[in-house]
Amino acid sequence: MSTATSPAMISAAGVNKFFGDLHVLKDINLEVPRGQVVVVLGPSGSGKSTLCRAINRLEPIDSGEISIDGEPLPAEGKALAALRADVGMVFQSFNLFAHKTIVDNVMLAPVKVRKIAAAEARKTAMGLLDRVGIADQAAKYPAQLSGGQQQRAAIARALAMRPKVMLFDEPTSALDPEMVQEVLDTMTGLAADGMTMLVVTHEMGFARRAANRVVFMSDGEIVEDATPDEFFTQPKSERAKDFLGKILTH
Repeated sequence: MSTATSPAMISAAGVNKFFGDLHVLKDINLEVPRGQVVVVLGPSGSGKSTLCRAINRLEPIDSGEISIDGEPLPAEGKALAALRADVGMVFQSFNLFAHKTIVDNVMLAPVKVRKIAAAEARKTAMGLLDRVGIADQAAKYPAQLSGGQQQRAAIARALAMRPKVMLFDEPTSALDPEMVQEVLDTMTGLAADGMTMLVVTHEMGFARRAANRVVFMSDGEIVEDATPDEFFTQPKSERAKDFLGKILTH
């Protein structure tokens, strides 16, 4: 995946984060090579979402360094905005603009941030909506779509910025069970296309099927970093065994 000459697409070195007295990220070291899909698993409160949000500076860190494609994350300002444009983010909540149509939601950032001509942005947006399977919903407003369709629109919107890497923070946790699969299928397609992805999720099937690596977090630490096969069949730590025991028996 990665060669000695190409920097990791995501690199976190010695990252610490506190919320008051609570140490939520403890000396995190993580590298995600270009084209790799890393799924982050762990119990609630283990620091997964905080790590995801720290990678594009939605959460400032207290120490350590995070780099995207070899470039250290700036603290603020235009340089941060430029680097953020290379990092697509999909959240639990879809965060679509309610007063704009789906196609307008997808083309907004390329026009405003990337300064792409509206006609070109619309054409690209329609292509992306087709890719995520909702081109027929382009003229509708978010409230007229199902949760699964809205989340796929949010994925198309993130892709419209032509990001180098995609971060997913529990993208299916707000969805009804029957809508989860359509979003996971969209993400599996992205993975197959070679998109670098960091995915915080509770979906074990997706982790097994689409991930190159599983990173297991507990109490703010990375406890295991293994292939899906290794992690699910031979977890090394008691914490991972306990976690899998609780999840896989239900």
